[in-house]
Amino acid sequence: MARIGYARVSTTDQDAALQLDALNKAGCDRIYTDNGVSGTKASRPELDKMLDHLRSDDVVVIWKFDRLGRNTKNLLDLVETIEAKGCGFESLTERIDTTGPMGKAMLTIMSAFAQLERDQIVERTRAGLAEAAKNNRHGGRPRKADAAAVARAHDLKGKGVAVPEIAKMLEVSRATVYRYLSESTAAAV
Repeated sequence: MARIGYARVSTTDQDAALQLDALNKAGCDRIYTDNGVSGTKASRPELDKMLDHLRSDDVVVIWKFDRLGRNTKNLLDLVETIEAKGCGFESLTERIDTTGPMGKAMLTIMSAFAQLERDQIVERTRAGLAEAAKNNRHGGRPRKADAAAVARAHDLKGKGVAVPEIAKMLEVSRATVYRYLSESTAAAV
């Protein structure tokens, strides 16, 4: 019986050190870590390797539910896959251990709450974006070129100036020039 750890961070600038420390303290013999991989993806390279490596009586240990799956169905499917291999499952933060019947029941309940939390975050984010849009505020990077620069790009293109030259004149990328040329000058003003 081996204790197999799994850790995941969503972006490459995040650090898995907290998870790795907890998994090491929990006595994991081997730890698989996905870096820069969203939990919403069903296939993750290190998760797939871990699942292939599992042997009967191993125990998969994670730091927290959301590191393994982002929604209830995905999490329960993964735990079912783990258990079908004759392995147990343990979440350190939620203190769930599926090697007993109470742990299996608690897993279902806790994963439902994790899904509820995720859904509420998405709902609040969408509501915030909609409210910001009503006030003419939009996310993302501010435009580098103003309406006058867009009009100038159209004018220069009309005079036969090549896009790379327009980009240099406006001090923007060629992709930005193409994007602004696809806009009508009336919409840019």
